[in-house]
Amino acid sequence: MSIKALAAAVAMGVLALAGAANAEDKGTVGISMPTKSSARWIADGDNMAKTLQARGYKTDLQYADNDIPTQLSQVENMITKKEKVLVIAAIDGTTLSAALQQAADAGIKVISYDRLIVGSGNVDYYATFDNFQVGVEQAKSILHGLGEDAGKTGPFNIELFGGSADDNNAFFFYNGAMSVLQPLIDKGTLDVVSKQMGMDKVATLRWDAATAQSRMENLLSAYYTKKHVDAVLSPYDGISIGIISALKGVGYGTAGTAFPIISGQDCEIPSIKSIIAHEQYSSIFKDTRDLAKVAADMTDAVLQGKQPEINDTKTYNNKVKIVPSYLLKPVPVDASNWKHVLVDSGYYKLDQLQ
Repeated sequence: MSIKALAAAVAMGVLALAGAANAEDKGTVGISMPTKSSARWIADGDNMAKTLQARGYKTDLQYADNDIPTQLSQVENMITKKEKVLVIAAIDGTTLSAALQQAADAGIKVISYDRLIVGSGNVDYYATFDNFQVGVEQAKSILHGLGEDAGKTGPFNIELFGGSADDNNAFFFYNGAMSVLQPLIDKGTLDVVSKQMGMDKVATLRWDAATAQSRMENLLSAYYTKKHVDAVLSPYDGISIGIISALKGVGYGTAGTAFPIISGQDCEIPSIKSIIAHEQYSSIFKDTRDLAKVAADMTDAVLQGKQPEINDTKTYNNKVKIVPSYLLKPVPVDASNWKHVLVDSGYYKLDQLQ
């Protein structure tokens, strides 16, 4: 082969490689996550980035340290960079309306991830778990732990905790749980000794463990010096850990003073260890690998001009529109099934939980 022919062949090869690389580069997807303070959100971000990158997208993954102005600035920067789709798990679902209008004006689609963005007509799709059912499963686990579903009649003393009131999901969790618990409260099987009910009284700002611990300490000192807490509705594992710290501080978990039945959510490692140790009773598993796949499928579809797969068009009203949604099924986890659900599925390795 002549030098000229060789040079031409090399050039053709370079162009072919460049073409292949460009074919795999479908553009950048912006991923806005609320915080790294929860292991759950780290897993969400990592799984989303890996799934999208495997499909040929670049990703711009940002965490906002639970600071609303930081998240707003990060989202606005993604819009300025003309990223093709924004996947947003909002810290406060009410604060992004102006930014999302900018995104819509720029032709950028928005997928609300796990937490519904409210007050904006520019939320195109919503990927989440069945959040009302999460609450139902939390309440059912409490009743199972108390033995109510096996015929025990109580009355059982229970206290209620909610999530952060600026997170739309917190209301779904609470309402789902109360759909199960309220009839038994009305019947007298369950007694909310403090009488603190409703999200205006039981919410836990930013889902913060220290805030939950402080409130539980106050409940114990005000209402339980001569009574035993039999159950605590907790919507999230971090809150559960705070509650358990308060209970340990007054002697729960020692001989003669059993821990109450405590629910949770997200199957974070400290709480699974706590379940194995028979402190926290249960959690709810939300497989972030599956949720990342749903969000990636939505991204693929909208960028190809197709209709993403959705399975709910009625539930999630963000105060401007019903947002087309895909809901995944939550899975209850307790001491009887944690290994099968979490280890056998490959979500955790056994040595992470021991």
